Order: sequence, then C-alpha cells, then structure tokens
Amino acid sequence: MTRTQRLGRLYGPLRILLVVLAVLTITSSVAFAEGEDEYYLTWEEYITANEIESWNWNDAADAIEIIANHAIELYEAGDQETAYEYAKATYWGYYETTGFERNTMTYISGARVSAVELQFTNFRKSIKKDLGAETVRAEGEGLIRSLHEDALILSPEGSSIDVSAGASSGGAVATFIGSLAIIVREGLEAILIVGAIIAYLVKSGNKKGVVPVYVGSVFAIICSFVMAALLNYLKAINPETTMSQEVIEGVAALLAVAVLFYVSNWMVSKSESAAWTSYIKGKAEGGVTRGSMFTLGFTAWLAVFREGAEVILFYQPMLNEEHKNMVWLGFGVGCVILVIVFIAMRVFSVRLPLKPFFMVMSILMAVMCVCFLGAGIKELMEGGVFDGMPFMFAAPGPIAAIPYNDVLDVFGIYPLAGTIIPQIILAVILVITFLVATRRNAKIRAQAEAEKAAGGEA
Repeated sequence: MTRTQRLGRLYGPLRILLVVLAVLTITSSVAFAEGEDEYYLTWEEYITANEIESWNWNDAADAIEIIANHAIELYEAGDQETAYEYAKATYWGYYETTGFERNTMTYISGARVSAVELQFTNFRKSIKKDLGAETVRAEGEGLIRSLHEDALILSPEGSSIDVSAGASSGGAVATFIGSLAIIVREGLEAILIVGAIIAYLVKSGNKKGVVPVYVGSVFAIICSFVMAALLNYLKAINPETTMSQEVIEGVAALLAVAVLFYVSNWMVSKSESAAWTSYIKGKAEGGVTRGSMFTLGFTAWLAVFREGAEVILFYQPMLNEEHKNMVWLGFGVGCVILVIVFIAMRVFSVRLPLKPFFMVMSILMAVMCVCFLGAGIKELMEGGVFDGMPFMFAAPGPIAAIPYNDVLDVFGIYPLAGTIIPQIILAVILVITFLVATRRNAKIRAQAEAEKAAGGEA
C-alpha cells in the first residue's frame, strides 16, 4: 500500500472525528450561552432558578436591572414584542411581587413610588410605541438608577438582611411611621367624603339618611378584604394579573368622579332652598328620602372601597416583619387621627351657618372629584391601559413646574400632562356648573322673598 493510499484511508475517520468535535463544540457553546442568558419573567422563577434563599433590596434591584437590560437588548435587536413582555415584567413580575413598591411607600414616601411608577410606565411605553433605541435605553437606564437609589435606602450599605424571611427593612420607628403614613394617606380621602356626606345629612335634617352611608362604608370594608384576597390569589397564579389591581382602582376612581360630580352639584343646588324657604327645603328632604340616599351610600362605598383593598395589601407584608406591633400601633394612631378629622367636620358643620355649610361641602366634593380623576387616570396608566394609545394619556411627560411630594400625591396631583390636562378641563366644567347653580339659587331666593312679601301684604 502506497503512502497516498494509507493517508486516504486515515482521512475518512479523521474527517468524522473533526465533525464530531465541531458538533460537540457548538452544542456546548449553545448550552453555555443558554445557561448564561437565562431570563425570567417573575421574581419567583428568578430566585428558584438561582437557588436564592436570602436577599436584600439591592439584590432585587439587580434582578430588575437584568430584565430591563434584556428588554433593551431585545428591542435593539428588532424583537419589539418580546421586549415589551420583559419591560412589563420589570414592574408586575418584580417590583410589585417582591414588595419593593410597598416598602418604598412605607419607608421612603408615596411620592417616590409615584415617580418610580412613572418611570416604569415610560419605559414600557417607549417600547410599545416604538420610540427608538436611544429613548428606550435612556428610559431603562433612568429606571435602573432610581431603583438602585431606593435599594440603598431600604438596604443601606448593601446589608444582607433576609427580606424573604420577613426581616424588617427598618427600625421600629420607621415601621411605625410607615404604618401611620399608609392609613392616614389612604384613609384621608375616604374620611373626608364620608364625613362630608354625614355632616350634610345631619345638617339638613335627614339623619335617617346616615344609615345607608354607614352601611355603604362597612360593606366597602368587607369588599376590600375580599378584593385583597382575590388579588393575592391572582398574583399567585400569574404575577402579571397584578395589572388588574391598578385597573380596578382606576375604574373605581373614575366612577367616583362621576358620582362626586353629581353629589357636588346636588349639594350646591339644594343650598339656597334649604336656607331660604321651607317649601323648597321640603322638596330637598323628599329628594333625599326617595332616591338620593342610595347615591350617598354608594358614594361612601366607592370612597372606602377605592382605598381599602390597597391598605390591606400594603399592610400584609409589614405584618410579617420584625416590628409588627409597631404596625398595629401606627394603624391605631392613624385611625385616631382620621376619627378626629371626622369629628372636626361634624363640629364645624354645627357651627357653620346653613348656606355657607352647603357651599363648603359642595366645594369639597368638587375638589375631591378633581383629585380622584388624577388618581384614576394614573392608576390606569400604571395598569398599562394607555401604553399603545397615541394621545396624551400614553405620553405622560413630566411637568417641571409641578414637583413630586406627598401632599400633592395624596390629592391626586402629579406632574403628568395625562392627568393635569383632564383635571383642568374638569375643574373648568365644575366652576361653570357651580356658577350656573349659584345663579339659579339667586333666582329661587328672589322668588321666595317675593312670595313672602306678597303673603305679608295680603
């Protein structure tokens, strides 16, 4: 056998060996890449896959950063649809399910939560509306920076507290302040509305109408517990269903806007009649008896229910922490503050003359109407309802003249074009309807005085 023939016989097996080695190399490379590029749409999947047992808020921020960067990379690679799914996961799969949002609310501020939630919304929106790689990356990086800033406050100096086991994210004082802030912040709107309605009924001689208001409030508390349990169940099935919480709260707020608009106009329209003629006052009382009791009770139900489920969801993780006794203390003190506000409204209503009282209550309802509109639109923004829509709600650009702070946040005022513009429009409509009602009342007053004068002459 010649040398050439021997080489030819060796070439076949050698070629097969080279092919096998090439296949093994490619397979191992792909396997490594897959292992290296594992991305998870939920926090539970992430910690399970990585066998994480204890973690702090810096770890949570790192996990969200991984998902946000992956969404950016997918978008830059042209996979907009998948990028949007991962952008949604940063909020509903991680920020809410880890308790990051609630701890930020408790230990930093509600205004900070609103600001960060806006960044989540803008990040999703920039992908959904295909605003370009530069905008998507800028929004994502801004969000990541904010999360790491908050994580350093919640877990200072990278402390390795065992958040997963329910360890406290702060001291007893911080827990107390956080618990107090939650109940006062969320309960203030409800107590103002319920207190105003009850004061109105007592002042106008319709005390029997107070019962439906109390019934509506108690029923709302029961509904809040049911809704909180349902939302927790839905989150356990699929974390993305936490979108439903924002949507439910948003729809409830917008429904409250419609009811409060009616109640505000109803109160101001009755003010002159209640103050100037017993005949018109009798008609007002008849109106309360016949149909408006249900409206007032429903208004109380909406006001309490809109806040109730959220309060319960905020308190649940806090009660698993180290200082749960301080949670109850903060809750108790907050309830006392709300009761004081309620009593003050009752005392104020007794001392205030009838007509000014009705006017004040009407204005309060109108203000709350505007506040609920801002809060409702913002909740729907966070729920992703407007992400792909080509109008101002889908592009909630910040307004530099309006700061983020807890006072404005409580009253539904945010530096967003998508909330401020509708609120301005509603405020103008309310002013116009108030002026029309005031002019109508002036005519009623003039007519009543004329009838009184005519009766005196007779």
